[in-house]
Amino acid sequence: MTPHPDPAGGILRSIARALLIISAFVGIAMPTVPAAAGAPVTDDVTTGKIDELLALRATAPGASKGELIERLSSRLLGTPYGADMLIGSADQPEQLVIDLRRVDCFTYLDYVEALSRSIDRDQFVANLIATRYTDSRVEFRQRKHFFSDWSHTARIAATDITGTLSPVAVTVYKHLNAKADGGTYLPGLPVVDRDITYIPSAAVDQGVIGGLRTGDYVGAYADQPGLDVTHVGIFVMTPNGPVFRNASSLAADNQVVDSPFADYVRTTPGIMVLRAQ
Repeated sequence: MTPHPDPAGGILRSIARALLIISAFVGIAMPTVPAAAGAPVTDDVTTGKIDELLALRATAPGASKGELIERLSSRLLGTPYGADMLIGSADQPEQLVIDLRRVDCFTYLDYVEALSRSIDRDQFVANLIATRYTDSRVEFRQRKHFFSDWSHTARIAATDITGTLSPVAVTVYKHLNAKADGGTYLPGLPVVDRDITYIPSAAVDQGVIGGLRTGDYVGAYADQPGLDVTHVGIFVMTPNGPVFRNASSLAADNQVVDSPFADYVRTTPGIMVLRAQ
């Protein structure tokens, strides 16, 4: 995950206590993955769900990237929310977590993006690693902790199109991971200096929404120092209007839901938009 606190209760992926499943993929060569601490948990639910989603992916060979993201993400609606789903820190070895019984907002996007690129389990695991980790190295320091890492670090998963969507988009030079008090959100990781562009929520009008496509990844801009976003999800245009598809920690949801897009945006300082490649 990233060090971005979820408005409803935190979504730090970095010091996680979550059930992991690796034994579902026994026999798949993953030389960069460190051995799991203790006996891995076999999770038939996740294995079955991955097979189901890969089968769905196979029925749409000519679908666009956005269509694939919409189809795959829709099958995970109702999946329970789980905070801090990843395992690893500066002091704890990173472990490859693959768990579709529960997702946080970032692992939800990890799984959907990896599935959209895959035709079998081997590809899914390789693509998940490449999506979640820079240079496909399963290490805490290589994890893409920030939403903007998806458009800045190898393998590039998406392009930041925020600045193209509105003439009033704002760019802020940020020191990601640096707290205002001089500390860091994620001990053991460096501070990353990066320009972050966002569209203020008041400027997210019909013109901006008209420039969005189903399957775009949307982040809620963080107006505090050291963070790029506080929450992420997927833009989907439905017959009833645009929605923000996300793993919500709100008490009223606590699962993957479709939230009315405009309503959600009004609760944020603004949005960042990444378009999947």
